[in-house]
Amino acid sequence: MAIDPQAEITELKGVGPALAQTLEKLGIYRLIDLLVHLPMRYQDRSKVLTIGQLRSGDEGYICGQILGSKILFGRQRSLEVLVGNNSEGLGGDIRLRFFRFSKFQKSAIDNAKYIRAFGSVGFVGRNLAMAHPEYKTFDAEPGPPKAELTPVYPTTQGLGQQRLRNLAEKICALPWPQQQGTPFEKLIALHQPTSLAKVEELQQELAMDELCAYYIVMKGRALKRRQQQAMALPRADGLGRKLLDNLGFNLTSAQVRVVGETLTDLESTTPMLRLVQGDVGSGKTVVAAFAAIRAVEHASQAAIMAPTELLAEQHFHNFSNWLTPLGIKVTLLTGQMPAKVKRETLAEIADGTAQVIVGTHALFQDSVNFARLALVIIDEQHRFGVHQRMILQNKGNFPHQLVMTATPIPRTLTMTLYADMDVSVIDELPKGRQPITTHTVKEDNREKVIQQVTQALAQGQQAYWVCTLIEDSDEIDAMSANASFEYLTKNLPNFRVGLLHGRMRGDEKVTIMDAFKSGEYDILVATTVVEVGVDVPNATHMVIENSERLGLAQLHQLRGRVGRGQVASRCFLLFKPGLSQAGQHRLNALRQSQDGFYLAEQDLKLRGPGDILGTRQAGEQSFKIADLAIHAFLMPRVIKRSESLMNAALGSDEHATLKGLLMTWAPADHGHLTV
Repeated sequence: MAIDPQAEITELKGVGPALAQTLEKLGIYRLIDLLVHLPMRYQDRSKVLTIGQLRSGDEGYICGQILGSKILFGRQRSLEVLVGNNSEGLGGDIRLRFFRFSKFQKSAIDNAKYIRAFGSVGFVGRNLAMAHPEYKTFDAEPGPPKAELTPVYPTTQGLGQQRLRNLAEKICALPWPQQQGTPFEKLIALHQPTSLAKVEELQQELAMDELCAYYIVMKGRALKRRQQQAMALPRADGLGRKLLDNLGFNLTSAQVRVVGETLTDLESTTPMLRLVQGDVGSGKTVVAAFAAIRAVEHASQAAIMAPTELLAEQHFHNFSNWLTPLGIKVTLLTGQMPAKVKRETLAEIADGTAQVIVGTHALFQDSVNFARLALVIIDEQHRFGVHQRMILQNKGNFPHQLVMTATPIPRTLTMTLYADMDVSVIDELPKGRQPITTHTVKEDNREKVIQQVTQALAQGQQAYWVCTLIEDSDEIDAMSANASFEYLTKNLPNFRVGLLHGRMRGDEKVTIMDAFKSGEYDILVATTVVEVGVDVPNATHMVIENSERLGLAQLHQLRGRVGRGQVASRCFLLFKPGLSQAGQHRLNALRQSQDGFYLAEQDLKLRGPGDILGTRQAGEQSFKIADLAIHAFLMPRVIKRSESLMNAALGSDEHATLKGLLMTWAPADHGHLTV
């Protein structure tokens, strides 16, 4: 008898409450969720390499004698296992290093004679090493391995690859129903592939299915939105004209166009859902201000949601400067507020005294009640999940929504991911924006970069020094913010050095950023927390450590923190020697271009949509199979097929296919619409 694909994951033998809770972190709630939790890649373990064949940066499968093990005590306790293949007369050895291990694990290794291990190869000092490889021990020399592809799954803390592989075997062995539109056989084949060629063929077929399902869901959301009734916000008191006169600068023609598109939407009783794309510094916030004024003119409220306290503070400062002279009350709500201030702020929001409310995720809280919420503005929208946006939307009576992003999104992504939205593009930068000269520099030449930065600081300018790690790591060879702070403090005694990173409290981050903005620090060492929303016109130089570890979109965002004043700016991308071909292409593209949309296209080709949009971290849409960097060519066929399926008659084969697609890729109880 066939199983119910929508059955709870605990129906699978061996999955109890604790494991089910861990699987939830991967979005696995039902049997179907586990089946579509597919390998992100495959390892070819059909060939065992000798230690002499290994190269740093490669993944390798080795077999050798266990020559000994010991526990090392450093910044972090670790188990080191020395493995050699001297029995083959080849010489050479490698160290396997485990930073998380048990007494049982060490005992099992000590009692074994041979070990097979698979992992990434690198150097620790002059020694070849593998950190946390997958391994199996043997009492005698093992025979040749099976010729098979080993799946590697996306995982989470507390759930190892072997456990996931065992679960995948169980889920594939179940009796799945065979009905039109359900690709269960293809999905099972991707868990247990026979060749990489077959994997590619299946992925393309399933990508077509998944993209169709997603497109249909997006169109369904748009249809449902058109059936909702929002508050119409037609032209009213002319406060927008007063803001325009008070700004002190002229809007670009692109800003004028997008403001017009937005205000026209607000005049309708159909809830607006408009995405505003604009490159770094293109002036999206001003567009949002004109929209907020329109809500206030109708005795209603506008809520502006930012992903970080830094960005919320920045918006609060800008909106206050622009709107307070117009008699509009702008209020800030964050999670770090003192209890008394928060109570007063919540009361002002509830009674309507607060007209424009700027906040972080604190706006989601049940304690926040709006008097008359007519407009929701969401900045850096990809940092928020769908459910978070829905919570804020539900606090009003179908409020209009304006969502903004400074991450330029390639047209292919826009067509697919935002099929439920109207899209505006601010494709013009304000006059006076200074050019940014970008240099790629080997980290060995760091001292020359420091000299360049020192010259700028001596002239009263300021600089950012960005690091990808907060503190030093045994597993990642990169310059940390803490180490850079100590180094620069020691070597630049005539200048004031600040430190900013994500582990600091929200109010502490705001205080440090305000101090840098007011000139109390000459140089700010920071992690990528300064990626968005930070505007310091006097900052003219940016140094990015280990730039090879970041994607093009993020590097472009960071670079956009300089070039905001009257002085030409410079950005230095420090990198480690031995860059991959993709790494070289990425840094060269950034050096040659400041066009965010061009760079987004390049990033899409190199890294894929999840990295560009930040969706893998934020829990927003992350496709199981489809990769728009690879499958963009399918989109015309996807749209044509999807439209045909949506127009199919009830009971037809096409309608059955539609139901099967949605059941597999977009289960209704996960917030998707069934059409």
